[in-house]
Amino acid sequence: MKYIKCRWLLAMIMSCSLFSCTNLDEEVFDRVDAGIYYQDETSVQGAVAAIYSKAAYSYLEYFWYLQEFSADQVAWRSWNGGLWGWDEALKFALSSHTWTSESTIIRQTWENAWTTIGLCNTLITDLQAISPASIRMTEDALNSYIAEVRTLRAWAYYNIFEIWGGALPLNISSGAEIPGSADTDFDKGCKIIYDFISQELDESVTDLMKEDGSGKTRNRMNQAANRMIKMRLLLNSEVFIKQNSYNECATLCQNILNGDYGTYSITDDYRDIYSINNVECPEVVMALAMEVGQVNTGWMRNMPFMPYNCWDYFGGTYSQSGWNCVCLAPSWDNSGNVQPYGGTDNPKSFLTDYGDKLGAVYERFHDKDIRKQNYVYNETTGNYQGIFLKGAIKANYGKGAALKADADRDGQDLVYVDQVGTFLNLGRNLETVMSPRWGETNSGVRLVRYPVYPESAGIDFQNIDEVEFRLSEVVYTLAECKMRAGDTEGAKELVYRVKTRYFTDKSALEQPGPGFTSFDMDWMLSEWGLEFLGEGRRRRTDLRRFDKFTQGQWWFFGRATDDGLSYPAKRDRKYEWYPLPQSALMVNPGLVQNPNY
Repeated sequence: MKYIKCRWLLAMIMSCSLFSCTNLDEEVFDRVDAGIYYQDETSVQGAVAAIYSKAAYSYLEYFWYLQEFSADQVAWRSWNGGLWGWDEALKFALSSHTWTSESTIIRQTWENAWTTIGLCNTLITDLQAISPASIRMTEDALNSYIAEVRTLRAWAYYNIFEIWGGALPLNISSGAEIPGSADTDFDKGCKIIYDFISQELDESVTDLMKEDGSGKTRNRMNQAANRMIKMRLLLNSEVFIKQNSYNECATLCQNILNGDYGTYSITDDYRDIYSINNVECPEVVMALAMEVGQVNTGWMRNMPFMPYNCWDYFGGTYSQSGWNCVCLAPSWDNSGNVQPYGGTDNPKSFLTDYGDKLGAVYERFHDKDIRKQNYVYNETTGNYQGIFLKGAIKANYGKGAALKADADRDGQDLVYVDQVGTFLNLGRNLETVMSPRWGETNSGVRLVRYPVYPESAGIDFQNIDEVEFRLSEVVYTLAECKMRAGDTEGAKELVYRVKTRYFTDKSALEQPGPGFTSFDMDWMLSEWGLEFLGEGRRRRTDLRRFDKFTQGQWWFFGRATDDGLSYPAKRDRKYEWYPLPQSALMVNPGLVQNPNY
């Protein structure tokens, strides 16, 4: 309906005031009786759907950058002597822990953070003012929509809470007044935001729909999704409010697994989670709906990892193109003799030679893990194998001619090596360990998290729904809680429940895996990384919970320098939180910068 669209455009404009409006006393003239705009349940559904659409765009890109690039598994890699993909260190600042309040990527993320919350605020206010009978709805039905939007707002707030903590404003009004930080004291601000999210979730859960196994709730905030947001809050409460909540978290996890909030189960085939009909997968709790022409974040789906000619490999003709700027953290240094295709013949392992417990992603996977192979689609079975691209890359899933590299290796065969360095000595001579600024077009293993179907399959990979919550996260959360309570065997059993699907030879599960000699907390953190590799908005928070984000060492930290700048093995703890962007502080004097920035 035209009127609905106009009202929601107004709401989006209002939400932008958090970072762009400078007139704090401006009078608002756009408040009109909500009854004019909401005539029936269909109009309410349209308003709610608009929020999901905006949420997908807002949180699937920039928050992925801040959670993944800053952590130990995924990096923004420049090439051609550090010239191509550099982008004035826009995203490299994340991988190198060198961001400031002036960093463009921080400002962009902030500006994308608030529209979803603004839309939620407006719709909640409107729906609470409407008589259910006036729009031919029952009170229970209307309350369910209100609970759904409150849960969406809590999810959106949780995402930004992970980034900025207690410096955030608590903005729950549909008006144009711009609040300052929740409290001038950062820790008190954290408690205010934490309590708000927790209360919103607790008050909303019983009015939400419960999944019955049919899949009808899996594209919406349902009871289990609500409880999983609360679960994340409890799991990270020591980080957020300096209070241990692992026992309460474990109880909640068990209730979810018992089916108290819906019917779910761990799938035997991990590919069901990511494939085109993933809302039918019993493990998926909630996924953001995707459809080309409606809601499409295809430019983020695998594309940052892919080369410019990736469609020759996948057999498609999609409009999306590869960025070739992102790779997994390498497993090997640059020792040895340089090979013609890049890489060296006798590198040292970051797992065994350096003893790193973080990073070294590809070799962290057991050789018997069925995921540890190049991505190949089988047209006969209609399914795929593997989640990586490594080694010589050839057309038609490795069966055709060699794909050619571009840039610094223009015209040469494209061979992805599990190393990062200037093997052609462009821009800088090769060193034993180099930062992601000094890669080449073939540096680093690539990740294919969601399947890419060939054109002959008639399936557009961009239509696969983006999974936000799945039951395996509950299992791993409970496993960690058991580890922290001293129940190592209980934790192993839970991880095994999920991990067994990746092994035909179950004996491999009897050992903690590459780089580990015991089932300890380092192992638990690594298991989080293996299960949720590249899924975003989680990894940095995992590292923080284990005190590894600034205090842990991986890859180039403590081993490489750039133009006289060293990357210390342990970084300043101020980087535990991101700073508020300077542009926001300039227009809103009520905001208080995070400590030490």
